[in-house]
Amino acid sequence: MQTIQSEAGIEGTYERHGDGPPLILLHGGMAPKEYWDPVVPQLDGYTAIIPQRPGFGTCLDDPTETSADDVLNHEVDYVRALADSVDGDPILFGHSYGALTAIEAATELSVRAVVAYEPAILPDDYRAEADLADRMQTLIEAGERREAVKRYIEQVLHPEGIDDLDAWLAEWPVWPECVDLAEEVVRMNRAVERYRLPNSLDVAAPVLVLTGTDGPGFLRESARAVHEAIPHSRLVEFDGVSHSGPSEAPGLISAEIDAFRRANSSSETPR
Repeated sequence: MQTIQSEAGIEGTYERHGDGPPLILLHGGMAPKEYWDPVVPQLDGYTAIIPQRPGFGTCLDDPTETSADDVLNHEVDYVRALADSVDGDPILFGHSYGALTAIEAATELSVRAVVAYEPAILPDDYRAEADLADRMQTLIEAGERREAVKRYIEQVLHPEGIDDLDAWLAEWPVWPECVDLAEEVVRMNRAVERYRLPNSLDVAAPVLVLTGTDGPGFLRESARAVHEAIPHSRLVEFDGVSHSGPSEAPGLISAEIDAFRRANSSSETPR
């Protein structure tokens, strides 16, 4: 494990695997850095850099005092520090909230490319009625921390419904330890609910936007909107793959990244 500190004083740890161009992997909400374990063996030819997201571990001095308005800025600042610590311009590969962070960071950083799997961005009509953060906060204040986290899982990970949530949770590697992150997930969701996708994102690097047919409909819609907002982007949809695409189908994802990298080595990505 290695340690870095951002200009804002956010300290964090990260792992390095492999050898080649740097590829920074940014996990999403409720997922630990171990989310990338199935992916890393597929990334032959890259140096995979896997940080623990600020607040989802020990990166913030006092996570309880970090407001929703600060969450995204903290994480973007941390990505800047990571990018500055590697040799050459990195590729940013983010999943869900990590994908939103990667895109926002790329508006200010010199990066080789961005890979964004279903960025955690809400369409306007969906965001207008989004109240997950409020519902989770109400449950936490009532002492129902586990129920609060379950609401997140039901709405984000299994919006299509699940027959036996408790049985699924019993097999989920991060359950029930992830309940300790309930307040951080509330802040993350407030940041998502307040974020508005601009008509155009000033990202100079080529961007690969990925989505799956079995993921939440609102995130598939947002993936298309992100693609349209970025000048140099390519949109790829995987049939039968869910919101957990990177860990669910790592071979498919890594092959698409390789093809995207080769296509952009000497030419602009087709839309």
